[in-house]
Amino acid sequence: MMENTRPDANEARAKGSEGYLPIGDYALVGDCRSAALVSRLGSIDWLCLPHFSSPATFAALLDRRRGGRFALRPTAAFEVNRRYLPQTNVLETTFRTQSGTLQLTDCLPIVNDAERTQQLQPQREVLRLVSCVEGEVELEVVFEPRPDFGHRRARLKRRGRLGWTCQGGSEILMLHTDLPLDDGDGTGLCSRCRLRAGECGALSLTYARHDIGVILPLGEHARERCHDTVQWWRRWCARSVYDGPYPEMVERSALTLKMLTYGLSGALIAAPTTSLPEVDRGVRNWDYRYCWPRDAALTLSAFLELGHRGEADAFLGWLLHATRLSWPRLQVLYDVYGETRVHERELSHLEGYRGASPVRVGNEASDQRQLDVYGEVIAAAHDHVAHGGHLDADEARLLRGFAEQVCRKWRLGDQGIWEDRDAGRHHTHSKVMCWVALDRIVRMGQQGHLRVPLERYGPERDAIRKSIEANGFNEEQGTYVSVYGGDDVDASLLLMALYGYQPADAPRMLATYRRIENELGRNGFLYRFPREYDSGFLPPGENAFVIASFWAVEYLALLGEREQARTRFERIVACANDLGLLAEEVDPADGRLYGNFPQAFSHLGLIVAAHALAGAPAVRGRAPESPARER
Repeated sequence: MMENTRPDANEARAKGSEGYLPIGDYALVGDCRSAALVSRLGSIDWLCLPHFSSPATFAALLDRRRGGRFALRPTAAFEVNRRYLPQTNVLETTFRTQSGTLQLTDCLPIVNDAERTQQLQPQREVLRLVSCVEGEVELEVVFEPRPDFGHRRARLKRRGRLGWTCQGGSEILMLHTDLPLDDGDGTGLCSRCRLRAGECGALSLTYARHDIGVILPLGEHARERCHDTVQWWRRWCARSVYDGPYPEMVERSALTLKMLTYGLSGALIAAPTTSLPEVDRGVRNWDYRYCWPRDAALTLSAFLELGHRGEADAFLGWLLHATRLSWPRLQVLYDVYGETRVHERELSHLEGYRGASPVRVGNEASDQRQLDVYGEVIAAAHDHVAHGGHLDADEARLLRGFAEQVCRKWRLGDQGIWEDRDAGRHHTHSKVMCWVALDRIVRMGQQGHLRVPLERYGPERDAIRKSIEANGFNEEQGTYVSVYGGDDVDASLLLMALYGYQPADAPRMLATYRRIENELGRNGFLYRFPREYDSGFLPPGENAFVIASFWAVEYLALLGEREQARTRFERIVACANDLGLLAEEVDPADGRLYGNFPQAFSHLGLIVAAHALAGAPAVRGRAPESPARER
């Protein structure tokens, strides 16, 4: 999967695309609190500090002139290949020039809590280690911090042997290096130096907010921090119990999901980026640096099936804690701390990736009504107890409150899984997930996991099914449809089988799948909805949706069409970049990646689809296995 490229070819490709590299040219490094996107040209073009949804310090990804970057690469023409060190999220990039070979290792060091209490540590560190492995290489370092999405230009101050600082308000950035760099112009550095075989250097960028700035030692100490981070990731990987097909792809997806999990709360963000467009120069540019309860069932299932019980329990704990702030109503999304106020605004000073505007921060969908989230959250709790977990009295009370909300609200319209920004309609998928919510809570009640009024929830669940069969099925088309009384289908209807609402081989379900495949399928991928679909807020048109394509793999596996499912799976994962990372969407014609990157939902889909290919039961349809009692 490695690709060799020369900088002149890369530069030509970038200039032909308004100076921007393809989304797939990026890698992600992170410390389970924040994450940086590093291009194959050695440039950190995206980094938010101190956590995922904070303002960006480097945002060249969204504006190559004003966004700021932290780049390191040879000055001469080079070939490049890159990899993650095995079983880690530590990136190694190798540049080969005519005069020599340079190796760059990037990571956000992970410090355990014991070390934090024993010695001063910065809130965040970006560590870049460079070495010349043969010959000699002249390298260039560009350091252009642009705090707050480029709203502010940096004011760099030289601190002698301690490097440079950039301070604003209660924040301070510190760049410490043992490379001989020039002072720069006060707003950034652009300096060259030369390394010969065996020589190495380090650049440590540290950050603090409302705290003292900490500068860490370089040399052997920096290499030890990188080594400790490598070992941390490998210890985490060693806990996996996955024994199915495509183990390397599943491992990379698991590592990516862990990197996108906020270590202080257990929350999983949808993606580390905002406003990467779903089509060229499109306006479907959203901020995904938040946590969607909709991901709950898949997240819990994926971590449980991989043997990462701690991550699964932490996620459920965050989920139930965060929802207390809006209980008994479930909000569509929360930030990593469970904050419900996620106001959306546009950054008009940034041109957007390849000119795709507007650039948005925050997400207005947080104010929508999306009834399906109740089903995902209760299904996650159901999976938790199915794997031997317990619910305390407070957690049981929360779940009963959600079930009551379903009983009160399932007859209402909503914006649905695709977050239409209209007045709300009766989406079939939303009704199905309301059915799932009551079905799972009834199952948990019957198994003794929590006390629930079965005489209320059972009949209400049956009423939802009756409504779906009467209104969500189009007799003329012979299929389920997206909206009550409508004619169209969308990919979310496949979840009817994956959540156990209908058997995969039920006549109505089979007919719906065939129609979805016929109308939404292309080259083994699925679009979310018809290409001409007009939401009334956004123009029609987008690329194929990766998670929906994995739903089709799961469905085929449920049908027993394993060879067809496997072929489809391999076609999807072939579109991952050379490091195994997937975006939200893909162009089914040429495999180019689109949308926010890397996308947690896509990697969750990969893990669950691989699990389905192994012949395992549908993880979202399992009943609790052993009796338990609410504590």
